[in-house]
Amino acid sequence: MTMSFGTLYRVSIFGESHGHAIGAVAHGVPAGTPLDLKAVQYQLDRRRPGQSMLTTQRKETDTVTFLSGVLDGHATGAPIGMTIPNADTDSSKYDRIRHVPRPGHSDYPAHVKYRGHNDVRGGGHFSGRLTAPLTAAGALARQTLQHLSGGAVRPFAAATSIGGVKARFDPDTADLATIAARIDDHPTRCPDPDAADEMAAVVEAARRDQDSVGGVVTCVVDGLPVGLGEPFFDSVESVVAHLMFAIPAVKGVEFGSGFALSRLHGSEANDTYTYEDGKVVTRSNHAGGALGGLTDGARLVFRVAVKPASSIAKEQETVDLSSREGTTLRVTGRHDPCIVPRAVPVIENVVCIGLLDLWSRARAGGLDV
Repeated sequence: MTMSFGTLYRVSIFGESHGHAIGAVAHGVPAGTPLDLKAVQYQLDRRRPGQSMLTTQRKETDTVTFLSGVLDGHATGAPIGMTIPNADTDSSKYDRIRHVPRPGHSDYPAHVKYRGHNDVRGGGHFSGRLTAPLTAAGALARQTLQHLSGGAVRPFAAATSIGGVKARFDPDTADLATIAARIDDHPTRCPDPDAADEMAAVVEAARRDQDSVGGVVTCVVDGLPVGLGEPFFDSVESVVAHLMFAIPAVKGVEFGSGFALSRLHGSEANDTYTYEDGKVVTRSNHAGGALGGLTDGARLVFRVAVKPASSIAKEQETVDLSSREGTTLRVTGRHDPCIVPRAVPVIENVVCIGLLDLWSRARAGGLDV
């Protein structure tokens, strides 16, 4: 089993949803990098459960403890170890799950892969709970990128669709700083106030109906230099998509105009060049800031499709692996009627893991970044 990612900035995560603790180890933050540990905690606070009626009511403080690699507010160059306690667990709901897999969850394929020894409590190490240490590692990468770029690199994410309600949001022209300052004011984390209220109503209706809804998170990264990425297998799109699909419930990723490009002619899809203040820029951004697997200087823009939460209280058909017969199941406990709002800070920070790795590789290869 591997729960690691990266080359020069490498992250490993560990733990289970109902275990004693979860955590991460991050390798590759350059010695001397200033690190604000409160800023890491802030990002964890943004994703923690129980913040509104639109999320699970599991109460976790998600307080991160740094075990190594940081001294006097700077990275020492050693691996940075972090742990986050699991305090509010209730494993009593999971006895039946050991032989009755929940539809939409990893229970059945994990049962086969690990020969019945997988931890089913809260989903074990397949749980979205593991996005907490992933977010912490991303928050470290975020600060490192900002330090290396002189503050130029700025990631931003927002919920732009929930339950079929779409927000008005242009990722190429939006004033990200202004929107970011208020994105957490609404529990949906939607940048369009009118759509945000509609989204909240849709989520609440699903919750009342013992169901769930999904949506789309749009992520934008400003300030990236030209040339990050490696052709083909480690293209910037490949690396970012790899990380996005490591987030439970993510089922689709598209860059720029994405699938809409398939309906255009080349003359419409190509982002033509011009000079602006002596700098080469594109007149549009259908490519989403990536060409040939490399960043092209435009905003990196991608969208992530998040499926409806699998744990719902509606009765569903499944099987009993012990009796080898069909049965039904109602999933009880505390679960999100919509994962999208909590996925926003996860995506915003996790993308930085891949970008820092590519940045480090570019510097090692001689690119002046």
